[in-house]
Amino acid sequence: MSNTPFEAIKIGIASPEVIRSWSYGEVKKPETINYRTLKPERDGLFCERIFGPTKDWECHCGKYKKIRYKGKICDRCGVEVTKSKVRRERMGHIELAAPVSHIWYFKGIPSRMGLLLDITPRILEKVLYFGSYIVTDPGFSPLQKNQILTEREYRDMREKYEDDFEAGMGAEAIKKLLQQINCEQLSTQLREELQNATGQKKAKLVKRLEVVEAFRLSGNKPEWMIIDILPVIPPEIRPMVQLDGGRFATSDLNDLYRRVINRNNRLKRLMQLNAPDIIVRNEKRMLQEAVDSLIDNGRRGRAVTGANSRALKSLSDMLKGKQGRFRQNLLGKRVDYSGRSVIVVGPDLKIYQCGVPKEMAIELFRPFVMNKLVQEGLANNIKSAKKMVDKQRTEVWDALDVVIKEHPVLLNRAPTLHRLGIQAFEPILVEGRALRLHPLVCTAYNADFDGDQMAIHVPLSAEAQAEARILMLSANNLLRPQDGHPVTVPTQDMILGSYYLTYTRLGKAEKGAESVLVTNAGDTGLPEGVIVDADDFVAANKAAKAADKREAEYTPLHAFSTPAEAIMAYNAEVIGIHAPVRVRVEKTIDGVPAHRLIRTTVGRIIFNGPIPQDLGYVDRTDPEHAFDHEIGFTVGKKQLGDIIDRCINKYGFTISAEVLDNIKALGFKYATQGAITISIADMTVPDAKKTLIEATERKVLDIEKQYKRGLLTNNERYRLVVNEWEQTTKGVTGALQNCLDEFNPIYMMANSGARGSMNQIRQLAGMRGLMANTSGKTIEIPIKANFREGLSVLEYFISSRGARKGLADTALRTADSGYLTRRLVDVSQDVIIRSQDCGTTSGEWVSAVYDKGQEVQSFGVSIHGRFPAVPVTNPETGEIIFDTEHMFMPEDAKVLEAAGIHKVLIRSVLNCEAKSGVCAKCYGINLAVGRPVNPGEAVGVIAAQSIGEP
Repeated sequence: MSNTPFEAIKIGIASPEVIRSWSYGEVKKPETINYRTLKPERDGLFCERIFGPTKDWECHCGKYKKIRYKGKICDRCGVEVTKSKVRRERMGHIELAAPVSHIWYFKGIPSRMGLLLDITPRILEKVLYFGSYIVTDPGFSPLQKNQILTEREYRDMREKYEDDFEAGMGAEAIKKLLQQINCEQLSTQLREELQNATGQKKAKLVKRLEVVEAFRLSGNKPEWMIIDILPVIPPEIRPMVQLDGGRFATSDLNDLYRRVINRNNRLKRLMQLNAPDIIVRNEKRMLQEAVDSLIDNGRRGRAVTGANSRALKSLSDMLKGKQGRFRQNLLGKRVDYSGRSVIVVGPDLKIYQCGVPKEMAIELFRPFVMNKLVQEGLANNIKSAKKMVDKQRTEVWDALDVVIKEHPVLLNRAPTLHRLGIQAFEPILVEGRALRLHPLVCTAYNADFDGDQMAIHVPLSAEAQAEARILMLSANNLLRPQDGHPVTVPTQDMILGSYYLTYTRLGKAEKGAESVLVTNAGDTGLPEGVIVDADDFVAANKAAKAADKREAEYTPLHAFSTPAEAIMAYNAEVIGIHAPVRVRVEKTIDGVPAHRLIRTTVGRIIFNGPIPQDLGYVDRTDPEHAFDHEIGFTVGKKQLGDIIDRCINKYGFTISAEVLDNIKALGFKYATQGAITISIADMTVPDAKKTLIEATERKVLDIEKQYKRGLLTNNERYRLVVNEWEQTTKGVTGALQNCLDEFNPIYMMANSGARGSMNQIRQLAGMRGLMANTSGKTIEIPIKANFREGLSVLEYFISSRGARKGLADTALRTADSGYLTRRLVDVSQDVIIRSQDCGTTSGEWVSAVYDKGQEVQSFGVSIHGRFPAVPVTNPETGEIIFDTEHMFMPEDAKVLEAAGIHKVLIRSVLNCEAKSGVCAKCYGINLAVGRPVNPGEAVGVIAAQSIGEP
C-alpha cells in the first residue's frame, strides 16, 4: 500500500471497472474455512488464491515454502508465494446475477437517486423492491416516462400496446433510467427552470441542481449508484479466530457476505433453470435486501440479527459514530507518560498542588530522572540509569524530588465538558496509591471522593510546561469561562465552618454571653441601662419582631484591649467563639495613630485574619466604621462567593488563591471543632401539623360532597383539592420554620448553603406534600407523613414514581448534553479571535432586561466587558464620557445612569467585520481572566462548551 501523505479524503462512487481493477479474484462460495484442516476454502470468503497466503512465503498446498520462491504462483493451488500481510490489502469481488441499488444513495437524506430522477423516495422504494413497474421508454403508447404502473395496469397496457413501450422493476429499470441522464443537459435545463420558479418549487430545483452539479463536476456517472459488481473487503479486516473451546469467533461482515453469496448463487441457478418470473423477482428482492444489510444494516426495515438477537455490524457501522473507524482509530489519540488512579481529598494541599503517589511519579518522570542521574554523574550512561530506577535506589528518589520541582502535571477527569476539565498542578510526592486533589477544584471537575478516578499527564517539552504553568495552572483558573463567576467557591464543610465561625449567639448556651447590658429597650419592656439575662433579651426581641415593634439594643459585657487578647480569652475558655465582645482596634489613619472599640466576636476576628480589609463591605471614609472588620456579618455560601469575587477583581489570582486556601483551612478546622452533626432529635415535628391536616381533610370532604351533588366538575374538584393540600404544605412549612431553632444543626446546614434546603427540611420534619406522576401531573393524594414519622406503603409508592423519573431523566439529559456540545463545537470551532480591531462602528443597543416589569438583568451586567461602538457622550453637555477604547465594567452603569443614559451601542460579534473569525474589540472581555480577550483565543469552542455545560 502507498504511504503517500494526504490532507483529506473524499468518498466517491466506485465504477464496476474500478472495482474489478481492485479485485484479485471472484468470491463464488459462501464457505470460510475448512473446519477439519482449518485452512481457507477455495473460492470462499477467505480463499488464499484470491487474498494471498495465510502463512508468510507458503502456498496453500505446501508445494512452495520459503522466501526464495517469492512472487511465484503455485501451479497446483494457484496461490502466490508472498507475505501474509497482503491479506490486509487484497480485495475480491462478487459478480451479482442482477443489479442492486446502493442504499446510501437511495435511502440517504435527501435521496440522491430520487433527486436525480425526480421520483419521490417512497415510489423509488416500490420500484426497487419489486412492488411496482416504472416506464423506462413510453415508445408510441400514451404513457409518460418514469410513470409508475401496478401489476394490473402493466398487464392491461401490455395487452393493449404489446411491445410499443418498455417498463421494468427493480434496480435494472432504475439503472436504465440513470443511464439515460445527461448531467450537462439536465444542469442547463434546471438552471432555465430556476429563472421563473418561486417558493417550494425553487427550493426543490436548487436541491436537484446541487446533486446534478456534484455528479457533473466529480465525473461520477449516475448509473454507478446501481451495483453490478460488489467489492469484498480483505479477510484480515473481517477476521475469523479460533477460541479456546474449539469454536470460532467471526466478524459480522462474514455472515452478511455469506447471505449475499448464497442468495446470488441461488438467483443464478433459478435464472439458468428459467424459473417463473415471480420466483426470480422474489430472489432479486432478497438479494437487494442482503446487499442493503451488508452496506448499512437496519437502514431499511428490520436489521439482520445474529445469535442472541443482536443486530449485525455492517460496513457503515464500522465507519460511523464514536466507535467507528474515523473517530476511534483515525482521530483518536493516545499519549505516553500518563497514569490513572482513584482520587482522595488532600486538605493540606495548596490550590496549585496535587498529590502524586511515589510509584506513579517514578514511572511518569522516568526519562527526566534517568537524565538527571547521568547529569549528576551518579550513572555512567542511560542504560545504567535505567537499572538504578528499576531497583529504586536512594539516589533515584533524590533525583525525582529535584525533577518534579517546577514541573507541572495535568489532571483530567472524564467527562471533560469544558476547559476546566483539564488543569495543571505542581506535583507533591505522597505515600499510597491514590492521587490527592485539592477540595476547591472539585467543582470545576465535578469530582467527588466516592471512587472517582482521574488521569494524570506529563507535559514533556519546555513549551508544553510553560503553557501548563501559565495558562492551565489551577490557581490561574479561578473563574468560569461561561460567566466570569468564581468556580473555586468553598463548598459543604468549608461553608459550614465559615458559617459557624461568623454567627453571633446570645444566651446561656454561649460562654461569656449569658447576660447583656440593655442600652435601648425599644418596645420590649426590658429595663434600660440594666444587665439582663441574655435568654430573656432574645425572647423579648423575638416577640417584638413578631408583633412588628421596635427591638431592643444591647452592649456586650466583655471588652478586650487587643484582638489577640480576645483570642487568648477564648482559648482560656473565658468566652465562647460566638459571644459578642468589644475589642479595642488600633490603626494609622492619614499618618495619625488612632484606636476605637468595635463590636465583634472571636470567630469573626479569626475569620477576618486572612481576608483583605478593603473589599468594599465597609465604608472606610465614615469615621464610625473606619475600624470595623471587613466581614461583620454571618457568612454563608452566597457571601463566600461574593467575598472571593471581590478579592479576584481587586487583587487578582495570586492573592485570591492564598485567601481561598486560608478560608479552606479555617472552614475545615472550625467545621470539625463545631461538631455540627445530624440527630433524629434535630427533626422537630411542629405541633400545629396535626391540626392543619385535620382541617384540610374536612375541607376536602366538603369538596367531594359538592362534586357528588353535581355542583363541581371533576377538573374543578381536582384543582380545589390540589390547592387545599398545597396551602396545607405551606402552612406546615411555616410552622416548622417558626419552631426550628436558628442554631439547630439541620437548619444551619440549609441556611448556610452548605447542604440541603428548606424544602428538604420540610420533608424530614414537616410533610412531604403532593407528588407528581411521571407525566408531570400532580397526584391529588398527598403524603401527609414526613421521613421522621415514616411513610405508609401507599405513600412510599406515590413518592417512588417521581424519584425514578428523576434518575432516568438525568441519565438521558447527560447524553443529550454531550451530543449537543459536540454539534455546537462542530459549527463554531472556526470562530477564533483573528485581529485586534476590525474598525466597525455598527453594534447592538443594550440596556437593562425586564420580564413582566421585573428587572432580570441589570444595566451594569448587560454592558460588562463590552466596548462602545461609538463614543458615549453626555446628552446635555456633549462631553465624551467613555471613548471607544474603554471596556465597560459593571460600576460604569452608575456613571451612565447619572448622565441620564439607560442604553448604549456596544460592539458585538454579530456586527464584526473581520475577514475571518472575529476581532478582540467586538468580542470584549475574556471572562475566564477578567481582561480583554487576546488574539488567538478559540472563543467559538468556549461558547459551545458554555452552552453544553451549564
